[in-house]
Amino acid sequence: MPVSPPTPSPSADNEAHLTLDYLLRRMRFKSDFPALATSITRIQALSGSESESLHTLCDEILKDVALTQKLLRVVNTAHYRRASTDPISTVSRAVSLIGLAGVRNLALSLMLLEHMEDKVHAQQLKVELLRTVMAGTLASELSHQSRDAEEAFLGALFRNLGRLLVAFYLPEDAEQIRALTTVSDEQPEPLSDAQASVKVLGVSHEQLAGHIGQSWGLPDGLLACMRSPEGRVPTRSLAARPERLWWLASMANEVAQTMLDTEPVKLGDALTKLARTYATSLDLTSDDVSQAAARARKRLTELTQALNLNVPAQSPGERLLDTFYVDAPNSGQTDGPTPDALGLGDDTGTLAPDLPPPAVDATSILTNGIQDITNSLVESFRLNDVLQMILETMLRALNCRRVVFCLRDARTGQLTGRLGLGEGADVVRDLFKVPLVLRPGENPELFTAVCLKQVDTLIADASAPNIVTRLPTWFRDRVQAPTFLVLPLVMKRTGQADMVLGLIYADKGQADSLQISEKELSLLRTLRNQAVMAFRHAANG
Repeated sequence: MPVSPPTPSPSADNEAHLTLDYLLRRMRFKSDFPALATSITRIQALSGSESESLHTLCDEILKDVALTQKLLRVVNTAHYRRASTDPISTVSRAVSLIGLAGVRNLALSLMLLEHMEDKVHAQQLKVELLRTVMAGTLASELSHQSRDAEEAFLGALFRNLGRLLVAFYLPEDAEQIRALTTVSDEQPEPLSDAQASVKVLGVSHEQLAGHIGQSWGLPDGLLACMRSPEGRVPTRSLAARPERLWWLASMANEVAQTMLDTEPVKLGDALTKLARTYATSLDLTSDDVSQAAARARKRLTELTQALNLNVPAQSPGERLLDTFYVDAPNSGQTDGPTPDALGLGDDTGTLAPDLPPPAVDATSILTNGIQDITNSLVESFRLNDVLQMILETMLRALNCRRVVFCLRDARTGQLTGRLGLGEGADVVRDLFKVPLVLRPGENPELFTAVCLKQVDTLIADASAPNIVTRLPTWFRDRVQAPTFLVLPLVMKRTGQADMVLGLIYADKGQADSLQISEKELSLLRTLRNQAVMAFRHAANG
């Protein structure tokens, strides 16, 4: 088992807690820190593999438009698209291909990148961010078993949490710490990171990370993995999973730091030396480490390109990316073309500038979503996953407040809410009760009439007198949507009357704000028909 850190004295422990509370108060002065904490807490809590976790994870990601766009750009890089040659246009399909844990971890990484944008300290922050994500990626690549990869990624990633937060929220303190850990003529023996952070902050980066991790509700196993081991690397094979992951996170961080600090021509030897240190305990060879570093570098490069994250040429952060220098040990030459020969000039290694991604129009989102769903329908699919993809595509394309899917209840014969995405969607979902059988002389409410007439209906202003009187009481009192769209799902049956299978509902928060072109309506109907097709396939086995 890992060696426990020494127990601090009560006075030292109390002083540390006072310092930690003070630092947290300083951080909370920046409005985005509570937002970051809330988002990470919610997403990290979604660790199961049940369909409800899938639904909740997608809903959480979709709340942040920028995060959604970034995640979709990243999952369409070469690394993630190995399992599919077709573009991935929905978070739901990304989960089906990459896995719940994979998308969750990617979302957590992107949240750190998204929240930590500071123009004044941009370059140093980028270095810290790249180093942090590289450590997590390396830990994942070095894992022998896929079930360990996701946990190893998080352990290595979050071990840098304190250092990263200080760099962003306390940049002056971070600069002092950096100076104390840097070799210079005046300082031939620099302090360790822990010594320097204690001297400047009163606590180590690790203590700060642990304190914040606890406040975010991170699980005990992850909190333990965030602590750096004490003592020498064990000389025995670490078969026990918790201990192995603990030391794996340490090695990944050492490798990431070595890649950042070492000249390219010396990197091979440095990694070989590191690999020998961990060879027995983690059952890794120098080739394993160098190959994992190459794969991790490729993944990190794809990430920076997908996010338009600019890394200046000749900067320390560039060493973590795929550029034109050679990593082979004891070699400063390459037989490949030089940057000049490729016509790239002095900007080699510089990626696209930090520009906002171009806006994606509704037609593109709908078209790509339809293709995603088509790909799922020809594969082995789960009905709920397809419905989730349909709702997600509509939510993003129409920029809705929420979308709800209702399905016919075989027992009662009425439509009831089953799935929902967006603001307050779960509440609205549970309210939906649409009867399909009328008593003699009964005037149908709006949703019933739409379904029985099988007419796609857009209500531009729900407060109009001729509309409001037709709305169910529960809708007027609890939903209060000023504008909404209703698309009935109808199952055509040979020799029998058509059956209303369900409906899709979408709304927005302002009257007349739901504008749909003929092209978009046609694509929305295709989405609706895909839902019907999915039910047919599911019924036929």
